[in-house]
Amino acid sequence: MPYRRTENVARRLAARHAAILDAARQAAGEGGMAAVQIAPVAERAGIAAGTVYRYFPGKTELIAALLGEICQREIAALRDAAGAAPGPLSALSAAIMTFAARVRRQRRLAFAAIAEPVDPALDAARLGLRKALAGEFHGLIAASITGKHLPDQDPALAAAALLGLLVEGLIGPLAPEATGRERDIVQSIALLALRSLGVADARARGLVVQTVVGSE
Repeated sequence: MPYRRTENVARRLAARHAAILDAARQAAGEGGMAAVQIAPVAERAGIAAGTVYRYFPGKTELIAALLGEICQREIAALRDAAGAAPGPLSALSAAIMTFAARVRRQRRLAFAAIAEPVDPALDAARLGLRKALAGEFHGLIAASITGKHLPDQDPALAAAALLGLLVEGLIGPLAPEATGRERDIVQSIALLALRSLGVADARARGLVVQTVVGSE
């Protein structure tokens, strides 16, 4: 019996922790990280503010945990997309398309997580997210270079530049607004990204079309 009670308590604690982060993610998706405040998050999660403080000492710790959870979700999505592709260059294209589609669907949340100014105390968590994303692209670019699918280049530098291109082009202040042509925007940024890495235009278009058809 004590073991079962402990197991049940652990499940309840995990469920409450997940509910708090889900509420925080919803708040950030609507109003950016500034909207992630303890009391409103607690109300969204259907619990008392004091309960949130049992899990997170303050707003900074809550946002840091949210950034960590967003990082895990996005890395998993990139790996799933790349893992389902038939080869290194297709895997890179699939990862780029997946990232582009996901951040455009959740543009406010993506901007809040990746580019929005935050408290200096959160710089490490923000940098960790960017490094993790760049690291995934680094591995995919390196594999494509090794397989002779991309011209020889510094994969770390290419990954950093690729992430910058995607962030600025998709969710930065100069990115196009939602106009009902999200599919075109995602395809266009993917083509630009592949061309920047050295993929000839005709081949790049084939990769993007193949990825889009395969994902539907």
